[in-house]
Amino acid sequence: MSKKSLAKDFTKGNVAKQLLWFAIPFMASNALQVLYSTIDMIIVGKYVGTAGLSAVSQSSLILNFATMVCLGFSNGGQVLVAQALGAGKRKEMNEIIGTLFSLILMIALVLTAAFLIGRTWILHIMNIPAESFDMAMDYLVICGLGLIFTAGYNMVSAVLRGMGDSKRPFIFIGIASVVNLVLDILFTGIMKMGVAGAAWATIIGQAVSFLFSLYFLYKNREAFGFDFHKESFRIKKKYAKLIMGLGTPMAIQSGCINLSMMFVNSMVNNVGVVASATFGVGVRIDDIINKISQGIQYAAMPMISQNIAAGQQERTKKVVYFAWAYAAALTVVFMVIYLSCGKQLFMLFSDDTLVHEMSGTFIKAILWMFPAMAIMRGSNAFVQGIGNARLSMVLSLLDGVALRIGLSWLFGIALEWGFFGFVLGYGLAPYGCGVPGLFYFVSGKWKKRKTLAESI
Repeated sequence: MSKKSLAKDFTKGNVAKQLLWFAIPFMASNALQVLYSTIDMIIVGKYVGTAGLSAVSQSSLILNFATMVCLGFSNGGQVLVAQALGAGKRKEMNEIIGTLFSLILMIALVLTAAFLIGRTWILHIMNIPAESFDMAMDYLVICGLGLIFTAGYNMVSAVLRGMGDSKRPFIFIGIASVVNLVLDILFTGIMKMGVAGAAWATIIGQAVSFLFSLYFLYKNREAFGFDFHKESFRIKKKYAKLIMGLGTPMAIQSGCINLSMMFVNSMVNNVGVVASATFGVGVRIDDIINKISQGIQYAAMPMISQNIAAGQQERTKKVVYFAWAYAAALTVVFMVIYLSCGKQLFMLFSDDTLVHEMSGTFIKAILWMFPAMAIMRGSNAFVQGIGNARLSMVLSLLDGVALRIGLSWLFGIALEWGFFGFVLGYGLAPYGCGVPGLFYFVSGKWKKRKTLAESI
């Protein structure tokens, strides 16, 4: 590798140390990314109240659906970049990156148009409480207009991850988080702009992050491996097909999980605004925890991609083993935090005593999900890192559709367990993704697969 290159070679060296140091900036970046909507919810909860809190939490789920769809395709490009790097095909990376840039921006524009056209229908389908409806509409429209910036940041970060760079994405999202925090306090707290103020703070922060990242990469284009020439942004059919083939299952997986969360929210919203706010806060806290541990998966994916493309199967297995070990350690820590001060976490978001009382029910149910998430960090990184799009598709549908919606309906409505049942079904669904992925890895059938690098 050139000393000037932003890329890192993970096909040699100490696996445990590489994965840990590569993962830490990702965990921090993910935590900061979740901080966007978390700050919105905390400030809105304090200055607007429970109805505003429900509005932000519900609209955030809708927006997260679009973000995760774009992220799925970005991750497909990440795997392709990492395998090209592992196979030593640096010249092809320019066309792969240019194709990915154009595809993601086109997808973001289509999703933005869909949100704006169908916004009223979407909010009605979500059963948004009447007290929150108008505020939820404001948040959805304003943040929907800024979706292109969110997609752009995730696209740049995915390429950098594929190249083995985890520090720059952390810097980019750190800048955005600071901007968001300052503007949130200014717009919502001082200027009393309500939920709309929180939405404007969010998209301005995302815009700053994306534009800064583009400027940095342009100034360092030789080290980045993309020349930024106009013709380089043309979509190459060969690479578009590979990116879509990899990204579609990942986008479906991410999209289905968020779509299923909207369905579960719709069921929870029928219980009332307090249940809606409690579930929204609980999902946000859970999202912080999951995103931090997801940093391990993000770090393991490009390491697995590089090593599988280089023909180093034993080293690939070591990456998965250490991903499980680190994820398990984090899981224990998070469970202790939840059990010892879970109610206090909810109190950070809301002053409503009814929300505080219902938080105990949420915590009892959601704890069942933690072991599954630890398993998924290694198994998902492996399935996606080797580029097994078909298996990723099956697992995503099992988790996001069959189990998350099905179990929530079974426990919450059919068995009449109410709020506890909805949360329990939501929490048990990840086992449908993590456990089959674990068995696939242990079976060794993947060793006979053709690598993507052979098709580049």
